[in-house]
Amino acid sequence: MKPSVIEQNILFVGGKGGVGKSTSSAALAFSLAEEGYKTLVVSTDPAHNLGDIFHKRLTHEKTKLNENLFGIEIDPQRESKRYIHGVKENLQGLVKSKMVEEVHRQIDMASASPGADEAALFDRLISIILEEAENFDKIVFDTAPTGHTIRLLTLPELMGVWIDGMLERRKKINKNYTQMLNDGEPVEDPIYDILQRRKEKFSAAREKILDEGETGFIFVLIPERLPILETRQAIDQLAKHQIQVHTLIVNKVLPDYADGVFLEKRRHQEKKYLQEIEQQFPRQAFIHVPLYEEDVSDVKKLASFAGHFK
Repeated sequence: MKPSVIEQNILFVGGKGGVGKSTSSAALAFSLAEEGYKTLVVSTDPAHNLGDIFHKRLTHEKTKLNENLFGIEIDPQRESKRYIHGVKENLQGLVKSKMVEEVHRQIDMASASPGADEAALFDRLISIILEEAENFDKIVFDTAPTGHTIRLLTLPELMGVWIDGMLERRKKINKNYTQMLNDGEPVEDPIYDILQRRKEKFSAAREKILDEGETGFIFVLIPERLPILETRQAIDQLAKHQIQVHTLIVNKVLPDYADGVFLEKRRHQEKKYLQEIEQQFPRQAFIHVPLYEEDVSDVKKLASFAGHFK
C-alpha cells in the first residue's frame, strides 16, 4: 500500500544513521513544494546534510531553497546557549543581587549536564511547530538518528511531568508563605507563572504531536538486518508514548536492471529482508525507493527521488 504523504501538516522523518534520512526528508519537502504547498524543511540532526543537498548554506534562520521551499538547520549548541541565556533573564529580579552570581554558576553547571542540549533543541522545535505553522502549509523535520529522535519526541511528556512536580512544590511554598503573613494575602510568585507558561507551551506541542490529523511520522530504513531491528524497536518505543508511525520509506532497494553475479547474490539476500520488512511491519505503509547509481547531490536527482512520493 502506497500512502499519501501530504495529509498531515507536520512530518517527522527518522531512522538509523546512514539509511538516507536527510535525502528522504529533502525529497519529501521538495515533493510537497512541487505540489504547491509552502514548505519548511528543518534539520535537527547535528550532522547536517540539508544544505549540502541543496548547495546552499543553511542557518537557524529560514533560507529559501526553491519555489515554495525554505530550510533551517538548528544548531544544538547555539540553541543551548540561547536557552540558558533565556533562563538567566527570567530569573532577573527574582533573586537577591548577592545571589545572582551563584545562581548563574549553578545554571551554567546545569547547562553542561546530559540532556541539556536536547531540552534546548526541543524548545526551538516547539517554537517552530507553534509559530511557523501559521506561515507554512507543511513542515518537515529531518531528525537525528533513532535514539535521539525518540528522546526528542517523548520530551513533552517527560517535561510535562517534571513541571507538574515543580508547580506542586511552588504551590506548597506559596501556601506556607501566605499562612505566615498577618494579612493572609496570597503571595505573587513570578517563578510559578514562568513554569505555568512553559507547561502550557509543552502541552500545546504534545497535543499537536499526538494529533494524527496534524502530525505524521515516517521512518527510513534499508533492507538490512540492523536497520530493521532498530526500526522495530523505535516504533514499539514510540507506541508506548501514544506516537504511531504509519509510513516507512524502504530506501536503496536494488533496481531490476542492476546485473552481475555479485549483485544477483546481494539481491537474493535483499529479497529475504524485504519479506521480513513486510512481516515485521504489517500496520505500516511502504514507499520503496531504488538504490541510485550516483549520490543524490543536486536538485535534478532530488526531483527523481521525490517522484517516488507521488
